[in-house]
Amino acid sequence: MPRYILRRLLVSIPVLFGVTLIAFAFVRLLPGDPAVTILGERATPAAIERLRTSLGLDRPIWQQYAEYMSNLLQGDLGNSTITAAPVTKELFSRFPATLELSICALLIGVTAGLWLGRAAARRPGGGTDGGLTLLSLLGISIPIFVLGPLLQYVFGVVLDWLPTSGRINPRLFVSTPTGFLLWDTASQGEWGAFRDVVAHLVLPSVTLSMMPMAMVARMTRSSVIEVQREDYVRTARAKGVVPPRIARRHVMRNAWLPVVTVIGLQVGALLAGTVITETVFGWNGVGSLVVNAINQRDYFVVQSAILVFAVIFIVVNLLVDISYALLDPRISYR
Repeated sequence: MPRYILRRLLVSIPVLFGVTLIAFAFVRLLPGDPAVTILGERATPAAIERLRTSLGLDRPIWQQYAEYMSNLLQGDLGNSTITAAPVTKELFSRFPATLELSICALLIGVTAGLWLGRAAARRPGGGTDGGLTLLSLLGISIPIFVLGPLLQYVFGVVLDWLPTSGRINPRLFVSTPTGFLLWDTASQGEWGAFRDVVAHLVLPSVTLSMMPMAMVARMTRSSVIEVQREDYVRTARAKGVVPPRIARRHVMRNAWLPVVTVIGLQVGALLAGTVITETVFGWNGVGSLVVNAINQRDYFVVQSAILVFAVIFIVVNLLVDISYALLDPRISYR
C-alpha cells in the first residue's frame, strides 16, 4: 500500500503541472486588461503601461509562466492584483465557507441517494422505481442556476420559510475563529445563531446536493439490482435469512464499490458547483471569490483556486482507491 500511494503521488505531479499550465493559459485568454480593470477606463495610457510593467504583464508569456512556477515551488501563490493581499490569505479566509457548504451538500446527496437507490431497487420496474428514476433524471438535468433561484423564490419569497442569501444574519455578532460557522456557534453555545446558520445552509446545500444525489441514486439502484441477482444472495434467501440481514450483510457490502467511485467523482462536480451556488446564494466562499476574480481579471487568485481544487480532487480520488482495499479484501495494491 505505501508503494502504491507513493506511485500515485508521483503520477499526480505531471497532472498538477498540466493544471497550472491550463489555468495560466485560461486566465490570460480572457478578454480585457487587468491594468485597465484596476485603474478604470479613464486612466491614461502611460499609467496603464506603468501598472502593466509593475505587474509583469509586459513580459513574454513564457517568462511570466516561468516566474509563476518558480514562486509556486517556493510556496508563494502571489498577491491579488486587486487587493494586493497574499492569495494564500485570500483563499484560506474563504475556504472554510466552501468546505462547510460542500460537506453538507455531500452528506445530503449521499444519504438521500443511497436511500432512493435502495428503495428503487426493491421492485425494479415498479411505480416507486419509475418515480425515483424520474427524480434522479431531474436532479441531473436541472442546472444549479435554475434550481437555486427557484428554491429561493418558493421557500424564501412565497413561503418565507428560509433565508435566501448569506451565511448568517448580519445582526448576529458571533466570534468565528475557525470560519466554520456551525462549529463556531455550537462550540460557543450560541444555539440561536447555530439555528440561523443551519437555516442559511439549507437552500444552498440542497441545491448543490442534487447532482450527487441523482448520480449516487442511479448507481446504487443498478449496483443493488445486479448484486441481488447473484447466487449467494439467492442462497441466503433459500436458507431463510431475513431480508434486512441479506441487505446489510450481502447486498450493500458488495454493492458499495461502484457507489464509492461515483461519490469520489462527485467531489469534482461539487467543487465546480460551488462557483455557481455561492454566486446565486451570496455565499462568501472560494467559489464567489473565483467569480469576482474572473470579472476583475485577478490572474493569481483564479490560477491558485483552480490549483487548490485540483489538489483536493486528486487527494479525494486517492482516498477512494485506498477505500477499495478496505471495502473488499480481495483488492490489494502492490
